[in-house]
Amino acid sequence: MPIDEYLAALSKELWGPRRRKADLLAEARDHLTDATEAFEADGLDRYDAEKHAVADFGELSDVVPGYRSELAISQSRRTAMMLLLALMVQPIVWQSGAWAWTSDQNDTGALNDLLQIVVRDIGGVVIAGAVLAVLGTGIGLRYPLVREHLSRVTALFTLAGSALIAAIGVTMTATSAHTPGLPAYGIVGTFVVLPLALVSVQAARCLRLARV
Repeated sequence: MPIDEYLAALSKELWGPRRRKADLLAEARDHLTDATEAFEADGLDRYDAEKHAVADFGELSDVVPGYRSELAISQSRRTAMMLLLALMVQPIVWQSGAWAWTSDQNDTGALNDLLQIVVRDIGGVVIAGAVLAVLGTGIGLRYPLVREHLSRVTALFTLAGSALIAAIGVTMTATSAHTPGLPAYGIVGTFVVLPLALVSVQAARCLRLARV
């Protein structure tokens, strides 16, 4: 049937958050079904009514960009939320005295001291940016101008912030006053590098959606 064929073709052109994609396709089906019933009320049979409904809905080349934009902003929100969650863990990792290599904060080298200042500043900026991105994605759902640019900005900001914080985290561990062993690198890898790597994957998907 025309509606099923149209929605199948539309689905192939879209990628992004599965739940949001499913919602968009369901909304499209509802709209097409309502239009079909209206055409049937005018005397058309089901097949012709669906064909008219699909024609009125629009060509895929006209419809797909709008749907991709919706998916991009949803991906941006997911990325920003994951970045916030990943950063919320960092104070636990670097808490003074929580781990062997943070037990004596007064006996750190100059490089480590500098890195602690830098990571706090960068972390604060990234947290603020993530909060703004979460808020901005809500606004972007209503304002196309915001939606068009926010996805790309969120993706690039997340990739840069994640890379910097992960790199500084590993360097801080390596330059600790106490010679770090495998447990130290394991903790940093598990609670710093891995979460930020997963966030970066989401940011890359966001960037891909923003470019189509």
